[in-house]
Amino acid sequence: MKYSIPVAYALWAISGFGALGLHRFYLGKTGTGFLWLVSGGLAGAGGLYDLFTLPRQVQDANMRYDAQMMLAQGAASMQGNRYGSADGLSYRRADSPEKTILRVARKNAGQVTPGEVAIEGDLSVEDARKELDKLAKSGMAEVRVRQSGVIVYYFPEFADKHPSDFVDLG
Repeated sequence: MKYSIPVAYALWAISGFGALGLHRFYLGKTGTGFLWLVSGGLAGAGGLYDLFTLPRQVQDANMRYDAQMMLAQGAASMQGNRYGSADGLSYRRADSPEKTILRVARKNAGQVTPGEVAIEGDLSVEDARKELDKLAKSGMAEVRVRQSGVIVYYFPEFADKHPSDFVDLG
């Protein structure tokens, strides 16, 4: 519901030139509406103030209304769509799988598993493994096996020091 200046002025006039504060209730200002109601529009001074500022108050109320509608539409269109909206505009660009992998590697001192990448990048584990294999083939990463048997992709440029918890396959 958009607010109207003529309606606001009509309510202002009907309520004793602002003394009852009906126009403030209409504009969503319930706190000052009650104040105007119990104080007679601050003994008429508030009603006089509203006479001159009512167009701006209506504009502010319409801006608040528009912001609430945009938030409601944005929340509805973002349901199930993390990076975009129903109208095709992107609010946040999804990172490439490679960038996600490198971010995880930096965070984990160079050690990355497909599961970690899948969680961080909204990828399947198989897609994460394929992307990690591509980086390993290009020489960016090494495939290593932890003593526990877990396959880890190791990025030396993000490592603090040479880890000793790997099994030597060579």
